[in-house]
Amino acid sequence: MKNNLLLITFDSCRFDSFIGAKTPNIGRLGGAERRFSYASWTVPSHAVYLLGASPHSSPKGVFASEVYKKDFVRWGDRLNIPDISFKGFVPRLSLPAFLKEHGYKTNALVSMPVLNQTTILNAHFDRYQLMKCHHDFSAIIDNLTFEKDRPSFYLLNIGETHYPYIIPGESADDLPRISGVHGVFKHMDDLVVGGGQDQGEERFFDMDQMRALHDKQRRNVEYLDGLFEKLYEAVPRNTHIMVMSDHGELFGEDGYFGHGPVMHEKCFEVFFVEGRIK
Repeated sequence: MKNNLLLITFDSCRFDSFIGAKTPNIGRLGGAERRFSYASWTVPSHAVYLLGASPHSSPKGVFASEVYKKDFVRWGDRLNIPDISFKGFVPRLSLPAFLKEHGYKTNALVSMPVLNQTTILNAHFDRYQLMKCHHDFSAIIDNLTFEKDRPSFYLLNIGETHYPYIIPGESADDLPRISGVHGVFKHMDDLVVGGGQDQGEERFFDMDQMRALHDKQRRNVEYLDGLFEKLYEAVPRNTHIMVMSDHGELFGEDGYFGHGPVMHEKCFEVFFVEGRIK
């Protein structure tokens, strides 16, 4: 029997935020690894994951092509499908297309509006849904359905670890507004065309606030870990689960906050956990 597959991204979750959190439920899947994303922003990072690639470990003294091959071979064990190789994904290099060819129902439940269903990422999915709230993992779990005679794949994008780092019931009214979270760039053209400046976004956080935000991301990881008990009850036993960040986050280091047009190790450093419920 083929395994169901969940690919879960904690959006913007920095590696040390995850490692510093207590995650006994996620730990039932396996140990957390320090890896690196191929991109520093949500859309291109998810695009790479949907090619079938995982966050990489940046090994030295090897040819890059060998790293890719070993990465793709792992899909055989994850899915319980023998003899999978990189060639099996060529030429489309699409994980959802590959899974559909093997009888899977392909689903995506995403929290970040920048991953909405009108983007290029929505290819080869039977179901692709932007959630009403960008920080409600519990609601995502409530929307999971599985068929008895057909394996399922789910891409789950989780927003509680993305700025403004809130969970249901909390407010971010005391934090500055940042484009990309509040409207996904919908005001950017106003600035370019009008030649103006967004005065509301010029204020930078002080370091005490930076440290508080970093700690809040860590505490939200612990909140999400608590919901993995609910997740485990919702999925069939033959489900392989991959949990990772799409990229990291900067909390004031070297004058940076956030992610995207940033070249800094902490922006690419991510966590990676995978396995089946133990």
